[in-house]
Amino acid sequence: MSATTVPPVESGWRYPRLRPSLPESYQSVGVPKGLGFWRKALAFAGPGYMVAVGYMDPGNWATDLAGGARFGYTLLSVILLSNLMAILLQSLSLKLGIVTGRDLAQACRDHYSRPVSFVLWVLCEIAIAACDLAEVIGSAIALNLLFGIPLIWGVCITAVDVLLILLLQHKGFRWLEAFVLVLVATIGVCFGIELVLARPEWGAVAKGLVPTSQIVTNPAMLYIAIGILGATVMPHNLYLHSAIVQTRKVGPDPASKREAIRFATLDSTVALLFAFCINAAILILSAATFHWSGNREVAEIGDAYQLLSPLLGAGIASTLFAVALLASGQNSTITGTLAGQIVMEGFLDIRLPAWLRRLITRLIAIIPAVIVTALYGEKGTGALLILSQVILSMQLSFAVVPLVLFTSQRKKMGEFANHPLTAVVAWLVAAVIIGLNTWLLVGTFRELMA
Repeated sequence: MSATTVPPVESGWRYPRLRPSLPESYQSVGVPKGLGFWRKALAFAGPGYMVAVGYMDPGNWATDLAGGARFGYTLLSVILLSNLMAILLQSLSLKLGIVTGRDLAQACRDHYSRPVSFVLWVLCEIAIAACDLAEVIGSAIALNLLFGIPLIWGVCITAVDVLLILLLQHKGFRWLEAFVLVLVATIGVCFGIELVLARPEWGAVAKGLVPTSQIVTNPAMLYIAIGILGATVMPHNLYLHSAIVQTRKVGPDPASKREAIRFATLDSTVALLFAFCINAAILILSAATFHWSGNREVAEIGDAYQLLSPLLGAGIASTLFAVALLASGQNSTITGTLAGQIVMEGFLDIRLPAWLRRLITRLIAIIPAVIVTALYGEKGTGALLILSQVILSMQLSFAVVPLVLFTSQRKKMGEFANHPLTAVVAWLVAAVIIGLNTWLLVGTFRELMA
């Protein structure tokens, strides 16, 4: 029965729970009873890392590289603050999914009128396509750096991940999580080796984790700081997380839900702290290699690749950098494609064959990237990356505000509604992120018009 014909129920939701997004994976991962803490934590581990890849995607690399090259370790505190905000918002997202059985897209469809819900869907699809552009281009750049593959063919090759997702999900959602985790570990190993080669000053690194007034008083530093903060929380991650936590088979009773929230939050927090380490490693590598050698204008991924090996005196340095970029881009395209499916099914309740859903999502990103790459080459892809971040900034508030609103309402969440203090902090975080994204948006338009 469709949502438009079902009479309202007594809860804070207008309609009974609809068919879940990702139906092929819904509650497909069992959580055995009576396990010890660590085995129970392992059963819930996975979704957090799939979300965390969005926080270490190629779209973040440019700001981290520029921040380290220009200002040394000073902006490490901004990366730390960004991740703390992300940890809070992702915990609200997973709680919404576990408690209500709805993902954020379904919750918006239930709460808002049909016209408002349709507008939110369109905005979200545009944002996912824009984010996917950054991942596709990042993967293409990595393939070009590693194998000399022309950018336009590299963009086309990224379409293969559609088949990969179908294959892995057919085997089970745990296989897909494992593949993502392997790529995340690859990124970690690559940057771990890079940091050994770079030999940063760890005392200065620790000092960089403490915020300084210089971040606010220096306009150039403030602009990059806003870029780091504004690009951290990706809208599609909030939709994604609220859906994929439902792959765990959790009982309907409050005790089971409370346990699931606790372990899913642990999974998310650990994964996002790892994402912080990756982003921090990019900035530290940039600072130790470029800032202190006088190459302070490095901001492009290609420039960093070319300079790493000569400056560090190790031929493998540039290769490791490109391998990490490829793993990052491929990881992010996988989760972005899943997010596209969740948003389409959640907002529209449309059920299409899995291969067709993913093909549509991938083509929305690949077609513009192919056109721009063919017409303008590397210069055009750089402009496209900037445009993608602007679009993401514009859409973010339309995901954050509903999330905080829904999880703060007792009539929707019952006893799991946000504690008043949590609600206040969440609204403050939302206001800060929205304000900084608006600032970044205005600044970007000024640069484009200059």
